[in-house]
Amino acid sequence: MLVSVISDTHDNMPYIKKAVKRLNAISPDLVIHCGDFSAPFAVTPYGSLRSPMTAVYGNNDAERDLIRQKLEQAGKKVQGSFARLTFDGRKMAVTHGDNLDLVDSVIESGGFDIVLYGHTHQMHIEEKGEVMIINPGEVCGYLSGKHTFVTYDTATYRARIARL
Repeated sequence: MLVSVISDTHDNMPYIKKAVKRLNAISPDLVIHCGDFSAPFAVTPYGSLRSPMTAVYGNNDAERDLIRQKLEQAGKKVQGSFARLTFDGRKMAVTHGDNLDLVDSVIESGGFDIVLYGHTHQMHIEEKGEVMIINPGEVCGYLSGKHTFVTYDTATYRARIARL
């Protein structure tokens, strides 16, 4: 199963649209958004995303009810501030990452094979023991100047960085 992970889109509509176009070209089995859409209007482009998408809220997501409604109208869903997902027998934890103690605790718990988070705007892929830790960086490019996401293959256990 191919899973694409994005985060920190922060209302950057041109790059959100580029990300959706690129994701449609890749055609992952699932897109996971690690939060910080920022405003409800920034959710609209996901309506043209052909893959299923699940998301968590970030610390900059205002008007969460409207974001949830717009995602649902687009056939996508948001799980709250934390999500547990299982694909191909791989247990995934998804959080925004603004509480790094929580991220570390989830990693150290041993309950997950993959931990996905955003918030730092810095791309980070690491294997810590049996846990794959992935931060896809930022789609918006506001802090790092890089527009990135990560694609993870559950069959090969490999994460690949993609740039927009």
